[in-house]
Amino acid sequence: MTDQITEPAGHVDNEVVIAAPFGLVWDRTNDVAGWPDLFSEYARAEILAREGDTVTFRLSMHPDENGIVWTWVSERTADRSRREVNARRVEPGPFEFMNIRWTYEETPEGVRMRWVQDFRMRPGAPVDTPTMTERINHNTGIQMARIREKLEAVADV
Repeated sequence: MTDQITEPAGHVDNEVVIAAPFGLVWDRTNDVAGWPDLFSEYARAEILAREGDTVTFRLSMHPDENGIVWTWVSERTADRSRREVNARRVEPGPFEFMNIRWTYEETPEGVRMRWVQDFRMRPGAPVDTPTMTERINHNTGIQMARIREKLEAVADV
């Protein structure tokens, strides 16, 4: 009998400070239906269900270099009083699991938004966990810069 070796989980921790009021940052980044405008990678966000502070939704990306449109269902629960959001993929696709924790902290420079992502790729996925960790780290920086730019442009500070 052989033990199956499980690849270590991927872990990504990124943050950005946005020179904008907390309410604007919170409202815009938690408006899942508006994500295709906020994020460059999402072509469509479809709200499937809402229950209290929890939203279940389907995200669709723009076609990749091979013309494939990646799509999945996620669930996120926002807690404004704690200034955090916990999310997970319900349909993880090539991921064994994907969990994301968003936190928001007001600082003298603006709102520090932090995303901590833990995940593992399934065996046979198009890429392994270390490769996906690099991709997520790289893309998160791009998306956070875009969000900062968009929100600072409309901030009344």
